[in-house]
Amino acid sequence: MIFNNFSETEIFSIPKFAVEKTDVEGFMDELRGFHSTFQSCFTRSETRENFFHYMVGQFSELDRKSIEPIALTVEGGTVRSMQRMISDAQWDEDLIAKRYHQLIGDDMAHGDGILIFDETSFVKKGNDSIGVSRQYCGSLGKVENCQVGVFAAYASPHGYALLDKRLFIPEKWFSEPYKDRRSKCRLPDSETFKTKVELAIEMLDHVQKEELLPFRYVVADTAYGRSIEFIEAIEKHPGKTYLLAVPCDTLCWLTSPVTHKKAYTYKGEQRSRTVLSETEKAPVTVEAFARNLNNYFWYRRIVAEGAKGPIAYEFMRRKIFLHRDGLPCKSVWLIVKRTLGAEPVYSYFISNAPRSTRLPVFVWLSGVRWAIEQCFEEAKSELGLDQYEVRKFSGWHHHILTCMLAHFFLWHLKIRLGKKSTLCYAIAA
Repeated sequence: MIFNNFSETEIFSIPKFAVEKTDVEGFMDELRGFHSTFQSCFTRSETRENFFHYMVGQFSELDRKSIEPIALTVEGGTVRSMQRMISDAQWDEDLIAKRYHQLIGDDMAHGDGILIFDETSFVKKGNDSIGVSRQYCGSLGKVENCQVGVFAAYASPHGYALLDKRLFIPEKWFSEPYKDRRSKCRLPDSETFKTKVELAIEMLDHVQKEELLPFRYVVADTAYGRSIEFIEAIEKHPGKTYLLAVPCDTLCWLTSPVTHKKAYTYKGEQRSRTVLSETEKAPVTVEAFARNLNNYFWYRRIVAEGAKGPIAYEFMRRKIFLHRDGLPCKSVWLIVKRTLGAEPVYSYFISNAPRSTRLPVFVWLSGVRWAIEQCFEEAKSELGLDQYEVRKFSGWHHHILTCMLAHFFLWHLKIRLGKKSTLCYAIAA
């Protein structure tokens, strides 16, 4: 879904991806040139060559793009050496990531860039792959045996790309009964349990510290919007505006609640704490507020051109005061989106945007998460993002990183060619 009906002075359109193999003469030479950027990130020539062969296989017409079919199809590939390259060989991943981000910056950097955080799942049958567990699987919409990756993507008027990744490892994997599994999967001793929110904050802070990609906006779904820690992690970086989805039961006040200090004694020491005034009303859920709001306050906006015509929603915005631990914690915008019809479906967002921010900006930001969803869809359907059969911690990271690089390489070709064309990934192996 592309949001392209507003003026360029307020927001921008994120382009769709489109490259045909017929657009690219000397595809393999282009790919060799791309790989030359990462040559010094590997200590052995065998690893460098397999790194190249593996990506060639990702661009092939293979139905299953895991190690064995790639190695047996691509010229120069062997199964065991490619397995070693993915699961056991030493990669300078930090250097690869830095150079990768520099390349994204060369092609896509924009002062109003967007960081998008989301997760995707990878269904697994066995129990031996690193981090596998029965947990919510977004691709199936239910609890299933799977791995979950937390990702950051970058979007701008020039395109979109997966920027960073973290494997979510459930807490039970760090318990004593999982000691042998951790050893077999070669989970580094330095790894500790981190929530998905903590993983997202790590990536956010890294992008900011690296200073290779400018961005103004941060967008994420309810898993992160409900986290005060994630919100505060964004707010510590000046000039960043977030729009985060929140659940319908989020509590808030519509006006600033009255509070006062209450004295009390603790272990003989006089202390005070902030409490609500006894006459103050209880907070309400954002759902209760939105569903009882008069139609006068809703604005209908066309957000995209669909196959069957314009796609429209209704929006409203209102300053609210978020509830935390019984007290107001911060004032934010509440933005509500609802579908048209007799039984509308509501979506809720919060934002720290300046008070002068106009509704079209919120409308646009409420839809830009499609860019990271497209990254997942394109990388899974065309590049084998979810078709790996590795079990080790390093193997997962190496496979995912290679897919991210392959996806960006195609975007680089589109940007270099400057063409609007039909999507076609496959090349002759």
